[in-house]
Amino acid sequence: MNSRDNYMFPKKSDLSKINISDISIELPDLKNCDESKSIVIGKWLSEWIKTDLASGKVQVNNIIPSKAEFAYLLGVSVGTMQNAFRYLEDLGYVESKQCIGTMIKDYNNSESTVRKLTSKRDLAVDAIKRYIKTGGFKVGSQLPSSSTVATIIGFAANTTRLALETLATQNIVCHRFKNARDCGWSVITLDFDIKTGVISQSSETLVDMVVKDLEDYINNNLKIGDKMPAHGELSKNLKASLKTVHDALAVLIDRGILLARRGRYGTSVIKMPNGQISTLKPETSIFAPARDTAFYHYEKTQNNIKRMIAEEYEIGDKLPSIMELSKKFDLSPNTIRKAFHNLAKEGFLVFSRGRYGGTFVIDIPEIEAQTFKWLAVNPQFAKQYQEMETN
Repeated sequence: MNSRDNYMFPKKSDLSKINISDISIELPDLKNCDESKSIVIGKWLSEWIKTDLASGKVQVNNIIPSKAEFAYLLGVSVGTMQNAFRYLEDLGYVESKQCIGTMIKDYNNSESTVRKLTSKRDLAVDAIKRYIKTGGFKVGSQLPSSSTVATIIGFAANTTRLALETLATQNIVCHRFKNARDCGWSVITLDFDIKTGVISQSSETLVDMVVKDLEDYINNNLKIGDKMPAHGELSKNLKASLKTVHDALAVLIDRGILLARRGRYGTSVIKMPNGQISTLKPETSIFAPARDTAFYHYEKTQNNIKRMIAEEYEIGDKLPSIMELSKKFDLSPNTIRKAFHNLAKEGFLVFSRGRYGGTFVIDIPEIEAQTFKWLAVNPQFAKQYQEMETN
C-alpha cells in the first residue's frame, strides 16, 4: 500500500486525556491585556505545555481538555477558545485530528505526525502571502482592513481574519489593535516564500491526497476485476479516517474507475487509473450500482408500507411506531424512518408530536405491481440472462 509512513493513525481509546483539574499553572489575566483574548490564552497554553512537558506531567500525544472545558474555566466563549487553539497549533505545540481531539505535539519537531485536511485558513494564509509579495507592499506598509483583504483574495472575512492572525504569529504582519477586524495591519517582513501555482479554496485537500494514493495502489497492486480491500484496511494503511476513505472511493466510483456493489460483492476495479479500459465480466455488467440498489431497497420498503396501509388502515388511523415496524419487516429503524418521510412527501402520511402524537394516514395509496432491477446475479446465470435480454 502506498502511504506516508511518517504519519500516525491515532485511536482515541489508546490516548490519555488530561483533565482540566490537572492544570495547575496560574490563569491568565484577561482583563488587563493589550492583545486579543485568544492570543493571550494561546500564549498561556503554550507556556503550560512547555512547563509540564519539561517536568513530565504531560506527554507528547496526550489529549488536552476540550475548548468547552477551557471556555468554562476561563470565562470566555468557545469561539475565543477555537481561535486560541488555532494560535497554539500555529506555534507548533499541538495538532488536532477530527473525532480525536487536540493532542500535544513535540514543538521541537515541525513535522506533523497526523494526516490532516488542508484548512481554508491555511489556503488563505498562502493567498495573503501572495497578495503581499505581488501587491507592491514594503516593510512597514499598511494593509487594507481584513474585510477588504478578504474580498481581494476571495475568502470569507472570518477565514481571512484568522489567516492574518496566523501571519502575525509568524512575524510576517502585525496589528495595532485588539480587534483583528479593524484596519491597522502592517507588513513586518517580506522574507518569506510563496507557493507556486494558483491558490484557491479548491486546492488539494486530504480527500484529494487519498484519491491519489488509492490510484497508485490500484495501478501497482490490482488489475481489472479485482476487489478493493475493506474500508477499515484502507483506513489503517492510508492513515486516514473511514469517512475520508469513503469520500475518496466515491470520487473513483464517479470517475468510472471503481464499481460499488452491495453486500459481499464489494467494490471492484473496472478501469485502471493509468488509462487501461475495462472489459466487464458478464456478471459484473448487469449489476446495478450500489446507490441504485440502495434506492430500490428503500422503494421496496415504501411499497410494502403502502400495501399495509391500503389493506389494513383507513384515513385518520395511527400507524405502528418505527420500532414496531422495524421488527415486523426485519429492517433497521433508519430504513423505516426514511420510508415514512418519503411517504409523507407523497401525501400519504402526516406526523404529529406530543403525548397523543404519532404517524397518521391522510390518504390511501393505490397498489401497483413494481419491477426492480437485478441487484445481485449468480455468475453461472449471467450469460444465460444476457442471451434472454438480447432475444
